[in-house]
Amino acid sequence: MKKNLSEFLGTFWLVLGGCGSAVLAAGFPEVGIGLVGVSLAFGLTVLTIAYSMGHISGAHLNPAVTIGLWMGGRISVKEVLPYIVSQVLGGIAAAGVLYIIVTGNGSEIGSFAANGYGSHSPGGYSMTSAIVTELVMTFMFLLIILGATDEKAPKGFAGIAIGLALTLIHLISIPVTNTSVNPARSISQALFVGDWAISQLWLFIVVPIIGAALAGIVYKFMKSE
Repeated sequence: MKKNLSEFLGTFWLVLGGCGSAVLAAGFPEVGIGLVGVSLAFGLTVLTIAYSMGHISGAHLNPAVTIGLWMGGRISVKEVLPYIVSQVLGGIAAAGVLYIIVTGNGSEIGSFAANGYGSHSPGGYSMTSAIVTELVMTFMFLLIILGATDEKAPKGFAGIAIGLALTLIHLISIPVTNTSVNPARSISQALFVGDWAISQLWLFIVVPIIGAALAGIVYKFMKSE
């Protein structure tokens, strides 16, 4: 239960900090933080939770990460479903808080930082571009996580490497999909947007999980004797 609560709170912070910065601060007149600021916000949420709650649950904060770590032999199968449920619920709770904040001045939620492709991609990128982007970015993210948390890796630096990796991923892929690499983050925002966000949600659940699972298999192979 303590691990599940840690994953709930950690994912809550990731969605509130990352998506909140995108919805509230990215385009704020004259002082908006823009793409770079949003990318940093997502990275900082992971960095802060890694060092504050990583010792409790591992700070996965992401169903794809949990599945990738399981495929890489880092966690047992019995942990997978409870972690994923906790992450999704944490993301939804954060989106609910963000909804209350955003609508507090009479504003509509708009796209609410939801992930999309085609006409709902920030840069108008196709579904194929979205699939390739989410697959490759999640694959590399998991390789970095697996490598940075390996027993032979330098101690105490995993959170920095992982947080900066997520920052870099957002710098690359926000124009394509608004960056998912995290089904919990995608589900939470899509539930409040509805309509197109729900119809496109499958991509941001299925593709990151495939990318993460492949990374787990590849890293396990590289580590094998």
